Amino acid sequence: MKFRPCIDIHNGKVKQIVGSTLSDKGDRALENFVATKEAVFYSNMYRELGLNGGHVILLNAVDSPYYEMTKRQALNALMANPGLLQVGGGITADNAKEFLDVGASHVIVTSYVFKNGKVNFTNLKKLVKAVGKEKIVLDLSCKAMTKNGDLVQGNEYYVVTDRWQKMTEVKLCAETLDELSKYCDEFLIHAADVEGKQAGIEENVIKLLADWGKIPITYAGGVGNISDIKKIRKLGKEKIDITVGSALDIFGGHLKLKEVMDACSL
Repeated sequence: MKFRPCIDIHNGKVKQIVGSTLSDKGDRALENFVATKEAVFYSNMYRELGLNGGHVILLNAVDSPYYEMTKRQALNALMANPGLLQVGGGITADNAKEFLDVGASHVIVTSYVFKNGKVNFTNLKKLVKAVGKEKIVLDLSCKAMTKNGDLVQGNEYYVVTDRWQKMTEVKLCAETLDELSKYCDEFLIHAADVEGKQAGIEENVIKLLADWGKIPITYAGGVGNISDIKKIRKLGKEKIDITVGSALDIFGGHLKLKEVMDACSL
């Protein structure tokens, strides 16, 4: 089990947000933390600590007036330490190579390969042709299915796209993971319902991922204390890597980064 660091960028600043509150309209989100330091500061910190395989996420839509500021922060973080970090947010077959060329180890993709609630295999194959399967991470961030505001029985989770704002018809299950793993090197999965809330993890998501466990998977969402990390280790059968954001002291939280690193590497 490995700790994967993160750098989330919104409106040109490194932030930690409550994922479910992100809205393209007005570029708004409930903020847990807004950094005074640039993204490159965190990239250098992760290199010095020997942390790799983390991700830089651009949280603005490509047509946002803030997108270029956010992109510049991301590019600087990647260029400072080539090969250290993955990058996601607005990635397509047309621009993926740009991010890889400046230093991203992988590109993380969601919305480009999900259209009208389904997997767009045309775009997915185009992406593989452009950069190669070994450079692709598919983000299958998910939410529990609800009806009239109530959870649907059966613990079913569905992929969400467009910065966690659009539900798809694609169920997070072994069959989906089997099919999509043919086109990627890793999966990144945010449990969007608990993202940024530090109030507990989505245990059912972690169990599902661990039961499958055929390629590297990083889970993010809800970690608020060391007990949560221990729970992920147990439920994830030590197969699932984790990201912690808002709870970390480097992002204004109460958990010391070193303590989290140690808990992941036991």
